Amino acid sequence: MPNPQLDANGGLIHLLSTEGLPREVLTHILDTASSFLEVSDRDVKKVPLLRGKSVFNLFFENSTRTRTTFEIAAKRLSADVINLDVGRSSTAKGETLLDTIDNLVAMHADMFVVRHASSGAPYLIAEHLRRARREDVHVVNAGDGRHAHPTQGLLDMYTIRHFKKDFSGLTVAIVGDILHSRVARSDIHALATLGAGEVRAIGPQTLLPTAIGRMGVRVFNDLAEGIRGCDVVIMLRLQNERMNGALLPSAGEYFKCYGLTPEILSLARPDAIVMHPGPMNRGVEIDSGVADGPQAVILSQVTFGIAVRMAVMSILAGN
Repeated sequence: MPNPQLDANGGLIHLLSTEGLPREVLTHILDTASSFLEVSDRDVKKVPLLRGKSVFNLFFENSTRTRTTFEIAAKRLSADVINLDVGRSSTAKGETLLDTIDNLVAMHADMFVVRHASSGAPYLIAEHLRRARREDVHVVNAGDGRHAHPTQGLLDMYTIRHFKKDFSGLTVAIVGDILHSRVARSDIHALATLGAGEVRAIGPQTLLPTAIGRMGVRVFNDLAEGIRGCDVVIMLRLQNERMNGALLPSAGEYFKCYGLTPEILSLARPDAIVMHPGPMNRGVEIDSGVADGPQAVILSQVTFGIAVRMAVMSILAGN
């Protein structure tokens, strides 16, 4: 079955997941992101690559950080950005998702950035556009259910490559609520494609997907054992909003067993970096001493995220 994200020549037409994307495509996105960053890695250049194009942010789930970085990225590309107030939109009045899409396409939308609580919603939109023969309209998945968050996965890959130069031989630990994390899935697929040495999934049994071992990761229930010798530590927040029933005794108990403290971090390699997709819960999954410490690269992730989202949108628009 052809990959719905790629055209017949293997070019990117939608970004729905890191799963199934060839290494060349992932590397092309990371290389393009580099070109948008100034030498200091602090400033992101403004370029006219999307001038005259309309980007619609369709956020059916709240996320200030992701929506803001997509909006900044689109504006840095000189696009016209429309943020749809989904709470007051026609979908809240009973219009179907695909009818909303048809109406926005009729308003000359060029790109949809979609965040949705249902896994697969961006795929549904992409398939609908394909059937309507609207290959000129692109979809970027900004997070769907528990399934995928590809731009977060890509900005994580950019951050790792920036600080570690190469993926081969790296040991990467992903810690916490992996069961409910679309970021973890996107990271695991991208790390495998880019050739990371070993990926470890660390967390209590109740917060690990049953078949996670099949994704090629090593599973650890003990934090100290899992962190030992790692080059990269990616901390995840507890996603209480997606949990059904009590999967943990309390936040305090969780921190005692799975919170990243300076003592635990000292078991990783001395030059290990600490990442977090945000928002952080200090004192739940990460200690302030680590979050504000010299090994944390969390704010760099945010800066790189703008450049990576610019790269994705400019490639989709044919630049």
